[in-house]
Amino acid sequence: MVSGAAAPLTFNPPARVRYLIRGLASEETREQSLDVLCKNRLAYDNLAVLLWHSFGIMGVLLKIITSAYRPLLSDGLTENAVTQVCNAIALFQCVASHPDTRIPFIRATMPVYLYPFLNTMSNERSYECLRITSLGVIGSLAKVEDPEVIEYLLSTQIFPSCLRCMEVGKTLSRTVSTFIIYRILLSEKGLKYCFVLAERYLSVSQCLGKLVENLSEDDAENLPHLLKNIIGCYLRLSENERTRPQLSSYIPWKLLDGKYANIVRSDPMALADLRQLVCNLRTSKSCTAHCTDEPPASSDSPGTSIP
Repeated sequence: MVSGAAAPLTFNPPARVRYLIRGLASEETREQSLDVLCKNRLAYDNLAVLLWHSFGIMGVLLKIITSAYRPLLSDGLTENAVTQVCNAIALFQCVASHPDTRIPFIRATMPVYLYPFLNTMSNERSYECLRITSLGVIGSLAKVEDPEVIEYLLSTQIFPSCLRCMEVGKTLSRTVSTFIIYRILLSEKGLKYCFVLAERYLSVSQCLGKLVENLSEDDAENLPHLLKNIIGCYLRLSENERTRPQLSSYIPWKLLDGKYANIVRSDPMALADLRQLVCNLRTSKSCTAHCTDEPPASSDSPGTSIP
């Protein structure tokens, strides 16, 4: 057994980390080592490098992750199994986040092994845990301004997987998946990918519209972040003058009312994006009637409009 494996990585961290990584190779010590490494993954900067270069360890993590595929289909996942898989995915995120291991990680096509968790249609707790943890890995990749990362994500068809998460996930999953779409759209290659097929563009704009219509104000912690990402996606789509009239037909006008403006008011960037979105839509002939005045104020916030 890994002696004292539950203790934090405080005493001689480099040696301790290597010891725990070796513990992943044995079935007897794997679960305990996995738990400690996951809980302390932010405490040691070189954990990602050690995981990637330790012989056979990435294969062990991959084995843990893929072991959930069959139970996932038959609703046979136990709570303990979900915890182990989520811990392994969290270590994947550690590798995906590190500048020295990020590119080797995608060149080895490791992220695609997480896509089955993104493509599930259940929002039960175990599925949601796997979904949000997997999205964390993809989100860590997407937030880096690296053309190779964006090209990789597009080549592995991450768009439909994220759109599915936006439809079936809970607020946090929707927030992260919308963030991924937004980060991809920020790149010229990602924006072109979205517009190259009319069906793809419509799928994205309609999915965003459904998100707005189904916004839950119960999750006060994540709602501002979700709104910010939705606004960012719409703003990026609105920069295409050719499709702007169609976009104005799909965007729910409740997004532009005072209630949602108030929710993002504490974030100057999100509020600026919302103002710019309104300006862009006002240039569309199809929405002239809607935009001649300020967007209507929310009934919950009388007299409020986007300043």
